[in-house]
Amino acid sequence: MLPREDPDAAAIVERQLRRDGVEIVTGTHVVAIEKRSDARVVIWEQAGRRHEAECDQVLVAAGRVPNVEGLGLEAAGVEVNTHGVVVDDFLRSTNPKVYAAGDVASRFKFTHTADALARIVLTNALFLGRKRASALHVPWCTYTSPEIAHVGLYEKSAREQGIPLETLTIPLADVDRAILEDDAEGFLRVHLKRGSDRILGATLVGSHAGETISELTLAITTGVGLGRLASVIHPYPTQAELIRKAGDTYNRRRLTPAVKRIFAAWLRWRR
Repeated sequence: MLPREDPDAAAIVERQLRRDGVEIVTGTHVVAIEKRSDARVVIWEQAGRRHEAECDQVLVAAGRVPNVEGLGLEAAGVEVNTHGVVVDDFLRSTNPKVYAAGDVASRFKFTHTADALARIVLTNALFLGRKRASALHVPWCTYTSPEIAHVGLYEKSAREQGIPLETLTIPLADVDRAILEDDAEGFLRVHLKRGSDRILGATLVGSHAGETISELTLAITTGVGLGRLASVIHPYPTQAELIRKAGDTYNRRRLTPAVKRIFAAWLRWRR
């Protein structure tokens, strides 16, 4: 399930769905859907065997295709492929007088990303701006229960790019608000550039993950390090305390044995 998300995050959602009575079948090939009387029957193959499931409705989530037919884009010199309108980093199409934004010109198919790209187009097309789409730090949220929110790099993608990471994981069970709401099965995972507190990516699992991830998106966008977030006062009790706790954890890691000896000597001298 959720193969693009952090595996530990996906596992939490899967366990919750199974507890809710949802039967999950993966690694299959659907071969047919039939209507029998008032029911629908889904037929699939798994490990060489056929299986059937009777249901009331079938939801097919097969993805999206760009709606560019009949616009005469080819006549205008605007290149189109299977993903939509081809644009450069400034959102210009192959016709420099034509810009494109939103799902039809982005790998991120989110409403909030379309809004951000439209702002770039307005700036670049009308006000001679030079804003780049690649400069955006796009968060997203999967609205399951609990929610999974993410921004920036995953550990796997950082490894593929050869970026050295340090990873901190803070369980929701450490946060009083989550305990009060019986919502402690979740975590905050922050990926830092090794040797610094620069945040490269973060995954948050919890009932308020979609709202809380914005603080980390702001930190990545503005270059605020995780250590500085430890000094930000968060209302108590809230699940956003996870972020302060992550900052405290980073700062404690900086207290090496050598630093501890220096502090001890300083405090002895101050007596």
